[in-house]
Amino acid sequence: RMLTDPRSQAFIENFTGQWLQLRNLRGIVPDNATFPDFDDNLRQAFRKETELFFESVLRENRSALDLLNADYTFVNERLAKHYGISNVVGSDFRRVTLTDEARRGLLGKGAILLVTSHANTTSPVLRGKWVLDNLLGSPPPPPLPNVPALQETAPGAAPRTMREQMEQHRQDPVCMGCHRTMDPIGFAMENFDAVGVWRTANEGGVPLNTADILADGTRIDGVAALRKAILARPDVLVQTLTQKLMIYALGRGLTYGDMPI
Repeated sequence: RMLTDPRSQAFIENFTGQWLQLRNLRGIVPDNATFPDFDDNLRQAFRKETELFFESVLRENRSALDLLNADYTFVNERLAKHYGISNVVGSDFRRVTLTDEARRGLLGKGAILLVTSHANTTSPVLRGKWVLDNLLGSPPPPPLPNVPALQETAPGAAPRTMREQMEQHRQDPVCMGCHRTMDPIGFAMENFDAVGVWRTANEGGVPLNTADILADGTRIDGVAALRKAILARPDVLVQTLTQKLMIYALGRGLTYGDMPI
């Protein structure tokens, strides 16, 4: 009865805003020189797509696992062109079947890819942290104080890839523990640039290497393999979603005393 009430739309907008961090979209401004085609219409389309997708799983009583593996999404002409989907005309959103497995579910949504990037580049750390926190319920601890920034390329030297910079960074014993869990997840998503466009090379034209080993020893290569690894333990995803729903409902963080509920 509550879900059929029009006011339930507020739950969809507010819960996805909190859980998936969609509310952060309005404060993100990608670098115009790097992403000249990005505009506010695309930003709004990112959020609308993800809200409609979550709503479809909810109102159609679909499996929670479809949030990661559904073979459809919702696009208008602006967003379809951004994703490379043809035969979509007009500003109205409509449901389309995805032929690209990499674009399935939340991991292929432009909104998620944008909120986990920097203004001018992707961030394997932010993407890895987002997946650990929001899909696996295992957020890494806050970064330690005085952690050094990534070393910039020396003048005249060949630019290093993000992977090369991160691998050097996580050789530091202080940083190694957390980055060992975050980085492989983020690297698996590197085929999506900071605004969610598919690519096979980085900004410097260097071919991307998305292969790595997850903390549990699973070897993956790319976002489709990452998705399968997460779905191999469906109870973890479902419990994390349940926890996020409860946090939203209670308006506070959970404690050990909430676990029986």
